[in-house]
Amino acid sequence: MSVPAVSDQPARTFRWGTQLDVRPVKAFGDGSDITEQAVASYVAKYATKAAENTGTLDRRIGELSELDRHHVPDHTRRLIEACKILDPLYPDRRLWASAHMLGFRGHFSSKSRRYSTTLGELRQARADFRAAQEREALGLEDREPDNVLVLTDWQYAGHGHTPGESVLAATIARDLQHNRETAREALRDQLTLEGTAA
Repeated sequence: MSVPAVSDQPARTFRWGTQLDVRPVKAFGDGSDITEQAVASYVAKYATKAAENTGTLDRRIGELSELDRHHVPDHTRRLIEACKILDPLYPDRRLWASAHMLGFRGHFSSKSRRYSTTLGELRQARADFRAAQEREALGLEDREPDNVLVLTDWQYAGHGHTPGESVLAATIARDLQHNRETAREALRDQLTLEGTAA
């Protein structure tokens, strides 16, 4: 992958080393080990991993000092700092604005109506497929679908917290956050002690 020169920075080429594995993807199972289903499963696995798994934040970062306050891991911190450094060099990419997502500002999957399909169409196709499976399992596959009668019954289920319950919930949430921060600090102190002992 090549990146063009910007201001005083030269053009660069990025390479990904020996872990690169290029093999043809077969559309239908013809005995090859890489099928489109296998690739889709692999992509889905990583597309659904949240950014929180890296220890980053769920909102935009105003300044780098916020990383200290939220105890962001070192690797993630370096990625966020790189977004800050590279942002002036590539202003159209808005790296600092999306630094909390490690510079990625898009959605993980395509939603273009003109290019491919929409997520709604995919959901509908799955629902239709499951309905056909269910009809077949019940022996109804030869019949035209009947009208579906939907019965609804509305009942009062309750209301939100009382003022006292709200205070109690907020106190519990604060205690949980404090316990998490204390555990992180203890782990960091332990790792520091082990590092200095080695």
